[in-house]
Amino acid sequence: MNEKKELQVAALKNGTVIDHIPSDKLFTVVSLLHLEDVTANITIGNNFESKKLGKKGIIKIADRFFSSDEINRLSVVAPNIVLNIIKDYEVVEKKAVIMPDELKGIVKCNNPKCITNNEPMQTWFHLVDKEKGLLKCHYCEKEQSKDNIKLL
Repeated sequence: MNEKKELQVAALKNGTVIDHIPSDKLFTVVSLLHLEDVTANITIGNNFESKKLGKKGIIKIADRFFSSDEINRLSVVAPNIVLNIIKDYEVVEKKAVIMPDELKGIVKCNNPKCITNNEPMQTWFHLVDKEKGLLKCHYCEKEQSKDNIKLL
């Protein structure tokens, strides 16, 4: 039996494909990357079949490559996504997005008495538990789960 596969999204000449986005986080990723302001060709798809996630989202952005800071922001809301860097229709690099051990200037501290909420200074968190996504403020030592954080 000849099994046919069809592309659900058009090929990209140059740019980035963000793959394996949990379906419930797709529009958070769009917002975090400010894709509503981008004038380049963007394809956003949701609820595609995924062996890993059940359902997944995917974003293709022409002629756009992301900085480490942008990728770190993504890791907080959608860990384990994959960035595919495309050049001349070929995947030249695959990057698994993993939450770094330290996050600076990305997450707001939940403690209203923390110095970062009362003085003009950058927040700084340490990743305490990768599995649970538990972060600890460097200054006040308050722990917070990645599910209950606010991004700056």
